[in-house]
Amino acid sequence: MKIPFKATLVFACSILLLVSCSRKKDKFINRNFHAVTAEFNALYNGYNALEAGKSSLNDSYQDNYWDVLPIERMQISEEVMLPGQSKNENFTTAEEKAVKAIQKHSITVEGKEKNPQMDEAYLLLGKARYFDQRFVPALEAFNYILYKYPASDKINQAKIWREKTNMRLDNDELAIKNLKRLLKQEELEGQDLADATSMLAQAYLNTKSVDSAITQLEIASNATKNDDERGRYKFIQGQLYNELGEKDSANLAFDQVIELNRKTPRIYMISAHIEKIKNFDYEKGNKFELLELITELEENRENRPFLDKIYHQKAVYYLQNKSDTLAITYFNKSLRTNSPDKILRAKNYETLGDMNFDKSIYQEAGNYYDSTMTSLVLNSKPYRIIKRKRDNLEDVIYYEAIAKVNDSILNLVNLTEDERIAYFDGFIEKLKIKAEKEKEKAEAAERNTGLVTVNNNLAGNQPVRTGTPTQAAMFYFYNPTTVAYGKNEFVKIWGDRALEDNWRWSNKGNSGAINNSPVSNLLVTASEDELFDPQFYMSKIPSEAKEIDSISKERNYAYYQLGLIYKEKFKEYELAKSKFQNLLNSNPEDRLILPSKYNLYKIYELLGEDAEAAIAKTDIVSNYPESRYATILNNPELASAKDENSPESLYEALYQKFEKQEYVEVISKCEEYIKTFDGEPIVPKLELLKATSIGRLYGLEAYAKAINYVAITFANTPEGKQAQEIETNVLPRLTSSEFIQENDSITDNYKVIFKFENPKQDQVASFQKTLDEVLKNIKYYALNSSVDVYDPNTTFVLVHGLKNAQVAKTFNQLLTKEDKKKIKEPYFAITSANYQTIQIHKNLDAYLNTGNNTINK
Repeated sequence: MKIPFKATLVFACSILLLVSCSRKKDKFINRNFHAVTAEFNALYNGYNALEAGKSSLNDSYQDNYWDVLPIERMQISEEVMLPGQSKNENFTTAEEKAVKAIQKHSITVEGKEKNPQMDEAYLLLGKARYFDQRFVPALEAFNYILYKYPASDKINQAKIWREKTNMRLDNDELAIKNLKRLLKQEELEGQDLADATSMLAQAYLNTKSVDSAITQLEIASNATKNDDERGRYKFIQGQLYNELGEKDSANLAFDQVIELNRKTPRIYMISAHIEKIKNFDYEKGNKFELLELITELEENRENRPFLDKIYHQKAVYYLQNKSDTLAITYFNKSLRTNSPDKILRAKNYETLGDMNFDKSIYQEAGNYYDSTMTSLVLNSKPYRIIKRKRDNLEDVIYYEAIAKVNDSILNLVNLTEDERIAYFDGFIEKLKIKAEKEKEKAEAAERNTGLVTVNNNLAGNQPVRTGTPTQAAMFYFYNPTTVAYGKNEFVKIWGDRALEDNWRWSNKGNSGAINNSPVSNLLVTASEDELFDPQFYMSKIPSEAKEIDSISKERNYAYYQLGLIYKEKFKEYELAKSKFQNLLNSNPEDRLILPSKYNLYKIYELLGEDAEAAIAKTDIVSNYPESRYATILNNPELASAKDENSPESLYEALYQKFEKQEYVEVISKCEEYIKTFDGEPIVPKLELLKATSIGRLYGLEAYAKAINYVAITFANTPEGKQAQEIETNVLPRLTSSEFIQENDSITDNYKVIFKFENPKQDQVASFQKTLDEVLKNIKYYALNSSVDVYDPNTTFVLVHGLKNAQVAKTFNQLLTKEDKKKIKEPYFAITSANYQTIQIHKNLDAYLNTGNNTINK
């Protein structure tokens, strides 16, 4: 029977294929079959996955052009991955393909690898692990190539990748040593030379050897075949020259980046231009040429993605040339681009904040500093610097707001009936104009709604939608009616606000008298009839003398605090002077007059206004001769010495009495000093000390009231914030007045307490002295004593160191016969926890009436 030729050919090929599949024979067919299969199957797919993973890394990575760029664009994640997990599935796929190539196509005969593609497989394996940030396993793969394939044509690449991995493991010195040896021993060319020298440059950067890094980058930029890399290397060179202060060399490097133009990513060219602009000498350079360059960059359509940086630089140019208005315009333009560069946004906000601060517009400055912090890393050094600036402004913003509102109210109070009517008529006229505009907008929105509805019903004009028809119909922005309703609701709640950053700030509403008026808050609650009725607003003006007096006092105190803040904290002496002068012209309380005059005297001296200072000094010395201010002015040498009657000295003396538990006197003296120094910075300290003394003497309920007063009255002082912290976090934990059950089987700290009601002078001290002598004679226990005040009429003498309830309750049995004669006072035993409860809640009677808790005599 004749066998067909095709069948014979298929059979022969199958036999040949089966023979060549063997990995145990070192034959020509076997080697080449597995080499070709590994290269064009597993390794091909593996390298495709590796490139896809690298592309996703590059897409997600954002360079920080405010600092020297790293040589390699790779974001190192601090996230800890568990075994078997991967940061990128593409790298997992690449690793699996490399492992598959090794497992299925490795031909090891007599300990030697015969498949020429295995070194490539291990290189792929190392790279996949490297980009997946598993550096130790990657290092193992590269070291295996060096050990197993010393004659491989990939040996130099393996050495370079090994040193890249060493640098990721912070072995920079080892990397420098090995790369220098490689460059010395091998004649590297092309991309291998570029890779080796660029990695050596990174190692030098890591070890702060900037000069050496620049030299290696020059070699790398000339050797690389990749224009993207060349642009990056040249740009980094320019940054390093700037770091060394060599601006001319830096500009030459940036010029080389600019010359590459479209051969390299445009971000490098734009950043090079910006770095050159930063290096511009505003004293000697041609400013008109610089402005022309920036404007050209701004108007180039290809630069639209980088307008945030260009606008910022143009703003800096105007700021350098004292054109503040244009600078503010371009800083805001830069912010409106919604730049992804958080550092750029932070610099824009900070600069605007500083500009407002320099103009003493502290409210605006504070708002800009708030925005700055949102763009900075929490608790980083730049964040802490801005936060310190913002905290310094907190008090001035608070008191300026009080002064502004109360001034407005008092101005209305002082107007005549006709003037009030005229004022509110004008106010209402503006409301009507605004309402008319809103009505026109609503009508236009209604007309547009009808138009959109008609258009949507026309065939062929359906909007492009995703999802089911029901889902599309329910989408908010596809329904013009809901959109119009949403716009109207927004206007009702927020007003007509511009589309800009920080639109929710109170000062971002409509400009004019409506927002600045003290009656603007009434608009929210007013009915439609009341909204346009002048009498409605006039009826809200305070008329009672007590209420007006309260508003005036609050305004005057705000003036006083602002004067102190501007004088002491910001050194704004003119501002401080105006605040004190306004205060003295506003019929202030007596307690604020003398300190205001003294502060004005000091300000006049600082401003060199000697005549005004002399008048102020004469006024104080003549009209307040017994005051400590007059004493200081008459005896200037006392100002430099420690004044025993100064608020600080009196507070220190009072605190020493507090530590001695003289709470009644502390409370009395605090009240006296608060009246004496009312309006001065020491008052919140005195109030907090008074509140603490009240708590020690009268218990939790009285303490909570006193702390609440400090927290509310002095909210913007450190003491007020401390009181708020106590009220929020400490007091809730002290509310329980329940006693824990005392159990002999539970080891605890027990106290023996001797109670003295209205003790005579030195009675407690004499008893404690005798008790200490007795305690020395008690064996097996290390006991000591202390004195605690319970309430204004009761004092405790405590014995500490007892661990057993029964022993504590029979304390007198520990005493010798001789010592029992010395200690005749009754006592009771109590655990430390229950003792804390009776001191907090002052419920000793409740404790003694519980169970067997009685006084032993």
